Amino acid sequence: MLERSRLKTVLLAAATGALVLTAGCAGRGGKNKDTAYVARDVDSLYAAAKKRLDEGRTKQAAALFDEVERQHPYSPWARRAQLMSAFSYYAARDYNKAIQSAQRFLSIHPGNKDAPYAYYLIAISYYEQISDVTRDQKTTEQAKAALTDIVRRYPTTSYAADAKLKLDLVNDHLAGKEMTIGRSYERSGKWLAATLRFRNVVDNFQTTSHTPEALFRLVEGYLSLGIPEEAQKAAAVLEANYPGSKWYARAYKLMQKHAPENVAA
Repeated sequence: MLERSRLKTVLLAAATGALVLTAGCAGRGGKNKDTAYVARDVDSLYAAAKKRLDEGRTKQAAALFDEVERQHPYSPWARRAQLMSAFSYYAARDYNKAIQSAQRFLSIHPGNKDAPYAYYLIAISYYEQISDVTRDQKTTEQAKAALTDIVRRYPTTSYAADAKLKLDLVNDHLAGKEMTIGRSYERSGKWLAATLRFRNVVDNFQTTSHTPEALFRLVEGYLSLGIPEEAQKAAAVLEANYPGSKWYARAYKLMQKHAPENVAA
C-alpha cells in the first residue's frame, strides 16, 4: 500500500533523525556477523542492527536492537536501540511488539525528547490494525485513544497534525460500524435499538460522512416507533445541514407520507 510505504519512510526518517549514529559506529558495523546471541561491543552490535534494517530484514534488525539493550542496558545506545527496535517491529508488521517496545521506552524515559515519536509509533501501530466495520472495533478504539493522546500532549507538533487527520478517518470508521449495526436492527424490525445506534452517530460522530444517512434513519425509526415529533426534529436538522442530499429528499417524502403537516415548505 502506497500510504503505508510513505508512512514507513517518514517514521524511519524521524527515528534516524532523532537517533543520530556516529560515523565510526557505521564504519565498524560491516565486519561483524549477524549473531544476536554472541556478546559484542555495543558499537558493532548497533551497526549490525542498523545494517539489517537498511537491508529490509526488519525482524532480524528488531532482534539485534533488542540485543543491544539486553547486552548493554546502561549504554546510551540502549535508549536509541529501544526506539529503533519499536520501529523495526512496526516495519515487520509485528504491531504488538512495536507497541510494547515503544511503551517500554516511555516507561523508562518519559520525559525524553523522542517521547512524541514513541507515542506516535504506538498510535500508528494501532491504526494499521484497524479492520473492516463488520469486525470488532476494539483496536479502532485503541487507535482513537492513542491518536487523541498525541494531540493532547503535543498539540503543536507534526505528529499531532497527522494524528488529527487520522482521527477523522478513525471516527468515520467507528460511525460506519454503528451504521452497520443500526441497519441490521432496522431489517429485524428492532426500531428502538436501531435509533439508539443512529442517535449515537449524530451525537458523537456528527462531522463524519455518515451523519446525513443517520439522520434519515432516525426519521424512519421515530416514525416507525410512533414518535412523529422526534422524526420532524431529525428531518429539520437534515434540511438545515444537508438540504441538497438524497437523504433529505427521502426524509421529506417520508414525512409527507406520514405527517405532511409537520414538513417545512
